[in-house]
Amino acid sequence: MTIGQDGDWAIEARGLVKRFDGFTAVDGVDIRVPRGAIYGILGPNGAGKTTTLRMLLGIIDPDAGMRRVLGHERPTDVARRIGYLPEERGLYPAMKTTEAIAFLAALRGVPLKTGRARARELLEEHGLGYAADRQIRQLSKGMAQQVQLLGTLVHQPELVVFDEPFSGLDALNQGKLEKMIRALAQGGTTVIFSTHVIAHAERLCDQVAIIAGGKVPFAGLVDDARDRLRPQVRLETRARDGAWRAALPADARGEGAFWHFTLPESGVEPLLRALIEGDAGILSLSIERPGLHDAFVAIAGEAAARALEENASGQEKAA
Repeated sequence: MTIGQDGDWAIEARGLVKRFDGFTAVDGVDIRVPRGAIYGILGPNGAGKTTTLRMLLGIIDPDAGMRRVLGHERPTDVARRIGYLPEERGLYPAMKTTEAIAFLAALRGVPLKTGRARARELLEEHGLGYAADRQIRQLSKGMAQQVQLLGTLVHQPELVVFDEPFSGLDALNQGKLEKMIRALAQGGTTVIFSTHVIAHAERLCDQVAIIAGGKVPFAGLVDDARDRLRPQVRLETRARDGAWRAALPADARGEGAFWHFTLPESGVEPLLRALIEGDAGILSLSIERPGLHDAFVAIAGEAAARALEENASGQEKAA
């Protein structure tokens, strides 16, 4: 299947609006998630990520706009084909691990006997088989989060929606979750997740929606977001002055042998030619493509980027 083929969408939404007591939390959101993709909704806390996901899943209804999930305009009609991990985790503390996963499977229409068998298989597969008969209250926070994650997948959904799935996980478990998300997509499952950590989105996502202040100023390929900014050049020369300096663009910063500037529209070849002809004595020249963080700043603005960084810093301390 070609990801992004016209009409082949797991989720489509146009003009979604949601207001709470006169406050517009989501303001005209447009999103299309291709089947089989890993799709990230990237933005700081309070940007409208959770409200958007809840509208897409039919947990709450929009005040305006349309949504279509797995081809259905009523998301609740296909709830059993969807796995959803909310930001607010919750398992019954007295339940045994296997029973907790089987219970979540039963909510999606899986018979208890089948759910228990799948639960044990999943626990073994993910290195938690030794905890199959432990009560939830006996698990560490990280283990309990993994159990709820497995409960999201036990009914073998074709669309999985994670709301801030990396929140509260240490680096080791974040890596395990990233590996799991990639495996889901490789198996044909569509994965959509919200996050305020750019690194996760950049490593995992085919496409992203950048959301700030309830609006989506960008939705599309990660590469297209990065291509909104021109590559940066870092240059080191043997000569510290000379005719070659005229070849540097107006935004060149630095002095002497070290310079940093935006790659000119004309490309690297004319620049190299001018530096060589001007006897610059090139010691090193690197071209760095802008990252998703730089693109986020350019698209959403400095204030949203600062809020994003503060959220990510707070998450690291919590983990």
